[in-house]
Amino acid sequence: MRVLFIGGTGIISSACSELALHKGIDLYLLTRGRSIRPAPVGAQILQADIRKPDTVSQVLGNLTFDSVVNWVAYTPDQVQGDLKLFRDRTQQYIFISSASAYQKPPPFLPISESTPLHNPNWQYSRDKAACEALLEQVGVQEGFPFTIVRPSHTYDRTLLPFHGGYATVARMRAGKPVVVHGDGTSLWTLTHHRDFAVGFVGLLGNPHALGHCFHITSDEWLSWNQIYQTVGQAAGMEPHLVHAPSEIIAWYDADVSRQVVDARIDEVHDRLVAGLKRANPEK
Repeated sequence: MRVLFIGGTGIISSACSELALHKGIDLYLLTRGRSIRPAPVGAQILQADIRKPDTVSQVLGNLTFDSVVNWVAYTPDQVQGDLKLFRDRTQQYIFISSASAYQKPPPFLPISESTPLHNPNWQYSRDKAACEALLEQVGVQEGFPFTIVRPSHTYDRTLLPFHGGYATVARMRAGKPVVVHGDGTSLWTLTHHRDFAVGFVGLLGNPHALGHCFHITSDEWLSWNQIYQTVGQAAGMEPHLVHAPSEIIAWYDADVSRQVVDARIDEVHDRLVAGLKRANPEK
């Protein structure tokens, strides 16, 4: 089986590349060659920038694939570019979406693939959902063979699960307090990238996966208090946790603040639309 990864050396995709090669897959990586993670031995490297489709076509030549996976597509226009490049080159196109696209707050637990996609808090998530909608439309209209995969919070040996990274661990070791949002009891799911790879590689070239969506996550629920405590214990101490309301954190953090503002704008918009519909039910 011949497979193309667009990317393949990132946090999640690096483990998938290694496992695919271990399974005997003829793996090609289309990459700019800038990752801190080296390409795995055995992969065939095609150096190009997916954002420059003309150069990608030249590098691909007459190659066709059983499966093409884009690890770095984030917006509908980028997926449109892939459709132009790979419509006649692959029997399966796998789009890497995100579990963050699920409705927030969730209407019920546990979250499954049938949970609606509606995240008012993050443009990234809304863009991923729009990409999914585009693929489903093309799948219906043209029979395009797509598969959608939704990772959640996935990590490897280079990545700690919270903002601040190793600076936070340094604070723990120095006995300094570290901030946890809310009261620390909200639940989260973390997935090691090698565990993700086991589920993912089974989808490659699998005809039963066509036209379907899959999220691949751990089945373990952890509170944020537990996450910080586990990291602290691994670093040799019991961390001093200080809790702060998320709104206060957003006040000081520009990135978080923008997400909160976007969410509130969307909320006000939805309320206005609902009010207008009640006032003018025929329009």
